[in-house]
Amino acid sequence: MLNHHRRAIRGKLTRTFRPWIQFVGTVYCLTVLAACAGLSPAPVAPPTSVPEVLPGILQGYLALSDAPDSDFLLPKPPSTDSSAFAADQEMYRKTRSLKNTPRWALAIQDATLSFPEAAGHFACAAGIDINPSATPHLYMLLRRTLADAGYATYKAKKHYQRPRPFMVHGEPSCKPEDEDNLRRDGSYPSGHTAIGWTWALILAELMPERSDVILKRGYAFGQSRVICGAHWQSDVTAGRMIAAAVVAKLHTEPVFRAQLEAAKHELASIGAGGLQPADCAVQNAAMVCDQGL
Repeated sequence: MLNHHRRAIRGKLTRTFRPWIQFVGTVYCLTVLAACAGLSPAPVAPPTSVPEVLPGILQGYLALSDAPDSDFLLPKPPSTDSSAFAADQEMYRKTRSLKNTPRWALAIQDATLSFPEAAGHFACAAGIDINPSATPHLYMLLRRTLADAGYATYKAKKHYQRPRPFMVHGEPSCKPEDEDNLRRDGSYPSGHTAIGWTWALILAELMPERSDVILKRGYAFGQSRVICGAHWQSDVTAGRMIAAAVVAKLHTEPVFRAQLEAAKHELASIGAGGLQPADCAVQNAAMVCDQGL
């Protein structure tokens, strides 16, 4: 009798779950076949719209708790009686000769981090028009990593509250209208540089055939802050260090990796290297000045 009841229960369970067993088996078989064929399931499309954390600033990919710790990573900024600060002062004096030149004009342009204008900083180097309609995933990469790179500099900024060159020397920066905000924001490390070098590293990964020109543009973006009088050279060097830490962390984030892959497909579909706006010649000529910086 007991065996009879067991057989009855087993039959009922089998009839109930047979469709699910068959479904799971089918999925498993398809997965194995896809793997054998060298295929992988289509990734979930990353978002091209996310909320703002501040007006005009989109939420980054990294949780705030996962951001690189700039206060831990960086040494102290140079003390005013050090040879390193003497080198900072020398670079500041050297770049004053660029005032009111095309390189000064480029530094003014590079000071803008608001979108859509900021997407154009690397247009000449990348050879494409980066915009939300033609390259939505690449555009989103730039917008979201701005928050990641910028935020990562703030522990050290708040700790040291280093005065900026225009404050120490009592001379106007390239953008006097920004100075009130900059006075309340520590100079070390350079947030602009961290953002620009983060963008350069990402674009160079996406477009390895243009990596040299992209990285050169990224270097110039940071030097613009020295030329502007908004940062010391050591601030800029430290900003590049933070950018490298940010990009390393970003590669552990699945949504970032998915958006990076989507951007690769965008670039493959539209082609790259065909954009040469009229101002590219002006920008390239201006960056020649950086060879001595």
